Amino acid sequence: MKVLTSKQMKRIDRKAIEEIGIIGPILMENAGLQITNAIREKFPEIDKERIVIVAGKGNNGGDGFVIARHLFNQGCDPHVLLLASKGDVKGDAALNLRIAEKIGIKIDEVSSIKEWTNHKKRLLNSTLIVDAIFGTGFMKAAEGLYATVIKDINKSKAYKVAVDIPSGISSDTFQVIGPCVKADLTVTMAAPKIAHVFPPAEEYVGELKVADISVPPFLFEDDELKLEMVDKQTIVPYFKSRKKDTHKGTYGHLFIVSGSLGKTGAAIMAGKAALKMGAGLVTVGIPQSCLPIVARFMVELMTEPLSETPEKTLSSEALERVLNLLDGKDALLLGPGISTHESTSELVLSLLQRMDIPAVLDADALNILAANPELLKSLRRPVILTPHPGEFARLLHISTKEVVEKKLELVPQFTESYGVYLVLKGYRTLTSTPEGKVYINPTGNPGMATAGSGDVLSGMIASMIIQEKNILEAVLAAVYIHGLSGDIGARRLGERPLTAGNIITYLPNAIKEISEE
Repeated sequence: MKVLTSKQMKRIDRKAIEEIGIIGPILMENAGLQITNAIREKFPEIDKERIVIVAGKGNNGGDGFVIARHLFNQGCDPHVLLLASKGDVKGDAALNLRIAEKIGIKIDEVSSIKEWTNHKKRLLNSTLIVDAIFGTGFMKAAEGLYATVIKDINKSKAYKVAVDIPSGISSDTFQVIGPCVKADLTVTMAAPKIAHVFPPAEEYVGELKVADISVPPFLFEDDELKLEMVDKQTIVPYFKSRKKDTHKGTYGHLFIVSGSLGKTGAAIMAGKAALKMGAGLVTVGIPQSCLPIVARFMVELMTEPLSETPEKTLSSEALERVLNLLDGKDALLLGPGISTHESTSELVLSLLQRMDIPAVLDADALNILAANPELLKSLRRPVILTPHPGEFARLLHISTKEVVEKKLELVPQFTESYGVYLVLKGYRTLTSTPEGKVYINPTGNPGMATAGSGDVLSGMIASMIIQEKNILEAVLAAVYIHGLSGDIGARRLGERPLTAGNIITYLPNAIKEISEE
């Protein structure tokens, strides 16, 4: 499902109206009806509710008039508070205002804070408030009368339904720009917007429903629409039953270069996750003194001892051995727990320039690469980077705060510039392609913010790459299942005690859930 900006949504609306002939009043009617249906689902005995619809003068208010009409026709007595004069309402909204008045709906004009005080009590005594003040085109902080009304809506104990987007939020940013309605339910038209899916703006949305207002699906098939939410049905095909006539070689051989003294757990978790995800064979290359720890932990993992430094990290002298071990392997996972030791860094940078298979770069491999990210442009095979915001900030030489605030711009810029895939980990993990398309992952929870969770994910991604071959599809599937495994773990254990090991424990449950769809 595409995630849009206000300009993109307006362009789609315009095409629906001008090129296809779906006139504006029809779209407004469909929107109002869909929102009314969503309200009815929450309130089966809707006629018993005290309903106030707070409307603006634009199309959002027009949707509110349609909602008022449908509720009125269903036996309700909705009261509309119009934050403008009736003469200020134009176009399709004015049409629906006139219809609402003619059938007997009460509409009060409120043009000042003083006038608002005369109607505030009705709002505070309501049980259901429909917020139809501002739509997705709102771009600046609410002030004056609007700010006062928004604050009073939030003071009310009534259930709050936002039309398209909570008023006061800009659809084009996930930052909160001023006072905004805190909705219990938001019904948006045709597709979610940026503010609906990313915090902190998302925290004001409540439950999100996407309403079908009869905009043809093919209008969303536009290469310029580069932001998309992954849904379960996208993932299902990659977890179908396996063919009977297969063997371990059918499902690929992954080589993992990982670990150092005190960080063998990273190698173990990445390797175990890769096997649980379905890899046919997994070999872990690790500093020779650390090998017994990894070998004892999971007997299904193959291990290879590699030359090490006096500090028990991987040595640059291991390069030729690693290159030999890559022969016959289908992908490389490089980085979990390797440290940024000078000799280890030399190994990583030399290996990147000579490897000839797809690679997943995680953790310390990314920290090492931060000294020379231009190296990415010369690599011969596809590379997938899996940074958390701090690691991505080091790659860009900016602050983590800037990464968090500008990730929707920075992530596609980076992948287009360097020709790589990138998975920016965190809530709503982003996956970006070399073409600058960005996919938002809907699964996962705060309990997964724990040591080793990233090692598990990198193992899962590398495992899917050797099985599915199509890199984008493999990455999206792994990221989705990783989050789903964490969600299952959180349901069973709670978020607070969740560990990376639990994500691996519930990985089979997640795969089974998707396989049975």
